Amino acid sequence: MTRTDPPFAGRTVQAVFFDIGGPIYDDENFATAVLAALDDLLAEQGRPPADRARFRAVYDGVRAAQSGSLRRALAAEFLGDERRRDDLHARTRRYWRHGPGTLHPDVLPCLRALHGRVRIGALANQEADVLDALRRDGVAPFIQVWAVSALVGHEKPDPALFEWAVKEAGTSPANAVHVGNRLDTDVRPARALGLGTVWVLRGEAPPEPTAEQLAEPDVALPDLRTLPRLLLGTRPGDGDRRA
Repeated sequence: MTRTDPPFAGRTVQAVFFDIGGPIYDDENFATAVLAALDDLLAEQGRPPADRARFRAVYDGVRAAQSGSLRRALAAEFLGDERRRDDLHARTRRYWRHGPGTLHPDVLPCLRALHGRVRIGALANQEADVLDALRRDGVAPFIQVWAVSALVGHEKPDPALFEWAVKEAGTSPANAVHVGNRLDTDVRPARALGLGTVWVLRGEAPPEPTAEQLAEPDVALPDLRTLPRLLLGTRPGDGDRRA
């Protein structure tokens, strides 16, 4: 799924920022939390839990479109008013955790290969307690820039979050790359500021992206195994034979 020309030719990569849900942790953590929150709100209305097939259809529709808020779409579909998105957002916080065993296995080998060669950042819309999971799973020691929405006060796709991360990394957009799994909140805002872009095709990425979607990032990858080589010319196994 990569392009034939070197995706970052001419770009001196000094900083790499990772979205958390999708690239680092299984995005089902988020989907499960939203579904539990939705069931809560339905129960408060005296209604049964959300139909799982309908829920998945809405979720997959947002994934395919690569635009729009999942919680807004679910609020419209199940709660009858898209304005209840804020209620669903607030209730989701109660359940949203990245539990043990949900870290993707290619994450630590990738970070080890990049460590010491670039500044590594987390750039994501997440709650503050995501730091606990990242510490537990051995990711936190590799992170030098914490551009987490709950900590910084900006949310993707607001360019302010990307600008904050670039400044904190002490570099420029031309020398930075963002790794995410959505076009609307990751690839497009990063590209608009001049960052390199990597689209990881898992989680909230569509299962069958279109040719037009694949043309938007600098490179689209199924996982993180080849990312160090693409960014820096390193072998994905550098620093860890399991990569």
